[in-house]
Amino acid sequence: MNLRARHVAPTALAALIGCFAFAAAQAADVQVAVAANFTAPIQAIASGFEKDTGHTLIAAYGATGQFYTQIKNGAPFEVLLAADDTTPEKLEKEGDSVPGTRFTYAIGTLALWSAKDGYINDTDKVLKDNQFKHLSIANPKAAPYGLAATQVLEKLGLSEKVKDKIVEGQNITQAYQFVSTGNAELGFVALSQIYKDGTLTSGSAWIIPDSLHDPIKQDALILKKGENNPAAKALVEYLKGPKAAAIIKSYGYQL
Repeated sequence: MNLRARHVAPTALAALIGCFAFAAAQAADVQVAVAANFTAPIQAIASGFEKDTGHTLIAAYGATGQFYTQIKNGAPFEVLLAADDTTPEKLEKEGDSVPGTRFTYAIGTLALWSAKDGYINDTDKVLKDNQFKHLSIANPKAAPYGLAATQVLEKLGLSEKVKDKIVEGQNITQAYQFVSTGNAELGFVALSQIYKDGTLTSGSAWIIPDSLHDPIKQDALILKKGENNPAAKALVEYLKGPKAAAIIKSYGYQL
């Protein structure tokens, strides 16, 4: 049998190499500061974003207040996904972001949660009975969900009654961990940490009515360090699209 090597014309080969080189040049990494409550959704969004755009999302998770300090001190973040709207607005006014890029990507929901089944019966009764030893919240000075938790306690007239039982996490992830490990019987967490596709994933909870705290509007924006990064712009556009929206809603956020 006569085998003959397939010949590729030099011009065609050069064009093919050029296409690969162009694609490689267009792909970029984007450094993203992500509010801790949005950890699970952004991890789910990241895989689709990378598949659809070729860009790679590199995320750091924490409290929005701490991210503000880090950004002001020169941290290399290119996009901020905050847990509030006031921090991005402040960064925008202070000239630390790309003008016109700020938008609300989600509206968060606060929940009172216990890792124990049946401990919370979808009401505020367990709080008012005040038979627990520890109540976990995120630091209200750094984490908007922690601030919302203090507003709930104030509205219910419980601030003074439970103040000696509060254990404070640096961010909403640590507040959740205090409850999940049994160090606190219950705590205020982001609904997205305990909810997926319309179902509570573990324990028992009370979804806090919006009337008990200020709206948790979560804004995103491109920071100055991401001004010339195509991956930063692509991420912001992707977050506004239908694929990201479906994931965000599946974790209990409003849009």
